[in-house]
Amino acid sequence: FADLVLETWDLQCERNGREHRTAEMGCQQLVVRRGQPFTITLHFSGRAYEEGVDKLAFNVETGPCPIETSGTRSHFTVTDFPEESGWSAVVQQQDGDSLSISLCSPPNARVGRYSLTLETSTDYQGCSYHIGHFVLLFNAWHPEDTVYLREEDERCEYVLSQQGLIYQGSRSYITSIPWNFGQFEDDVLSICLELLDTNPKFLRDQNRDCSRRNDPVYIGRVVSAMVNCNDEDRGVLAGRWDNHYEDGMSPMAWIGSVDILKRWKNFGCQPVKYGQCWVFAAVACTVMRCLGIPSRVVTNYNSAHDTNGNLIIDRYLSETGEEERRSNDMIWNFHCWVESWMARPDLAPGYDGWQALDPTPQEKSEGVFCCGPAPVRAIKEGDLQLKYDIPFVFAEVNADVVYWVVKPDGTQKKSTHPSVVGKNISTKSVGRDSREDITHTYKYPEGSEKEREVFMKAELEKRSLGTEDEGLHLKIKVSEGANNGCDFDVFAVINNNTDTERVCRLMLCARTASYNGTVGPQCGLKDLLNVTLEPRAEKRVPLRILYESYGENLTQDNLIKVVALLTEYQTGDVIVAMRDVYVQNPEIKIRILGEPMQNRKLVAEVSLLNPLAAPLSQCMFVVEGTGLTDGQQIKELEEPVEPQAEAKARLDFVPRQAGLHKLMVDFESDKLMGVKGYRNVIIAPQP
Repeated sequence: FADLVLETWDLQCERNGREHRTAEMGCQQLVVRRGQPFTITLHFSGRAYEEGVDKLAFNVETGPCPIETSGTRSHFTVTDFPEESGWSAVVQQQDGDSLSISLCSPPNARVGRYSLTLETSTDYQGCSYHIGHFVLLFNAWHPEDTVYLREEDERCEYVLSQQGLIYQGSRSYITSIPWNFGQFEDDVLSICLELLDTNPKFLRDQNRDCSRRNDPVYIGRVVSAMVNCNDEDRGVLAGRWDNHYEDGMSPMAWIGSVDILKRWKNFGCQPVKYGQCWVFAAVACTVMRCLGIPSRVVTNYNSAHDTNGNLIIDRYLSETGEEERRSNDMIWNFHCWVESWMARPDLAPGYDGWQALDPTPQEKSEGVFCCGPAPVRAIKEGDLQLKYDIPFVFAEVNADVVYWVVKPDGTQKKSTHPSVVGKNISTKSVGRDSREDITHTYKYPEGSEKEREVFMKAELEKRSLGTEDEGLHLKIKVSEGANNGCDFDVFAVINNNTDTERVCRLMLCARTASYNGTVGPQCGLKDLLNVTLEPRAEKRVPLRILYESYGENLTQDNLIKVVALLTEYQTGDVIVAMRDVYVQNPEIKIRILGEPMQNRKLVAEVSLLNPLAAPLSQCMFVVEGTGLTDGQQIKELEEPVEPQAEAKARLDFVPRQAGLHKLMVDFESDKLMGVKGYRNVIIAPQP
């Protein structure tokens, strides 16, 4: 027999991409999911393959030093019956000189970039051919993969959807911003693989790191650490919270992960400036979805940052409502992290499913700034000793807040304050642009018997709250529509639920604030020394907040913190109430002109009304959307926009993909920044 000579081959990137749901990663490279067969075609010259005479074998290798014992190298022959475990190759069909072969990885294979080599041998004569590279991803569609997710609509949302919503604002006024995850856009996959190869664990022991890349728990921990740069580890983002972002991008200006990941890569893996929690979480979500692990961004309102781990957050206020910083414990208005779906074979049964991963650098875990994966189920049950970092996340959703009012002579009076931490935990609904509340997955209903049990198990005291009925009660309400550029009212609402008249002092104070709890200058104050409360009656006291007082100091988080202190003269008791008022930006209007069709020019008109009393200069619109625009489009306006006038721009682009896509818009200017809007656009397929 003459030697079997391989002439050409075809990795069938397009067909395999369709079957493995990776087609959007481009047809230039083969990207497949583990545990699922993929087909390649071999063309021989001179003569055809003959079974029984010719032996065919494949080598697959990943990582810098592949060895079989660590699962980074595998050698397997073409057979009729694939083995139960390990890689396999089976002849599918033979057509003259061409041969179709189906290859399949085990569902627990290492993910990453592989090289593929074919070895042919006839009568001891052998040849070796390097056929090319392919990338292997996790497979949420395979029942034996540790990231298997049963429902197809959830797999579409959490693995395949490239766009989403992230919840912000405040607990009493939840807002959302659109986000372009873009995990299948050009270069994103190679950047995600480079991120794995830049992580310190890889640099320390490349072979060990690559051998652990079959485990989503390990990958999640690496990604959580690599998205921030706090460990001098060439991480993706630098965090900053002080409202000085001139030497980079303001965290509020981003509308997608792709821009950030490309900047990181193009600047030699230097950290991109700047991120805050939702940016860290969104970039981590992009990387995890790209690698095939189902993931979502979640937002926790009134999120506690408990540095000493005692689950009590002490806050100190002066009699005028000014906060004194005495500890690093903070309450963030909201905090975002990622949840990723995976089995936890490293733990006792019962902890599979959603795991919390927090890439925002807050505390070190095993010496590195990362957090998780923490099983959400373990957080709910108070199982604080399990891996990883459960006490930290447990505190974020469960800590208690105690307010101490410090008198001029230095004495402190403890104030009652109902449970405020860990509210309205939110994520985007599956398949719809609405909010899903997932608080019940993190904690039992407040005041329930089950909640008390969890706290006892966690060896923590849960303060019991006094009955709501008796005594004095204080709340803060907001008049309809606190709009940027306008004056608005907040009200202290006091209820006297007793049978006697009470005389009190009421202090109302408003300050501009950032979402991480820090406050700026005062923008409203009222001090009433003599408030008489009739028995069984309600009193409303207004405080007018003027644009001329808050406009200069409003941060890009658009928050104003209102504090009310009610001191009862007779007993000396103090009641504290707080509210974070979200000041609404104007709406961006998006009009689509013409009939949206694949590969045909489309025009979008974007506009926004200037609500302020001063002109806006340096105005620009930034527009992006996976499948619609090719990267970002930036339109700068030449003229300033006068008060009550419209900022307007037209953009044209050629949508490359049919189906439903989000066109996302960000507006920037000197006085109004980080304004977001989006519009769903349905692109008809090319006829």
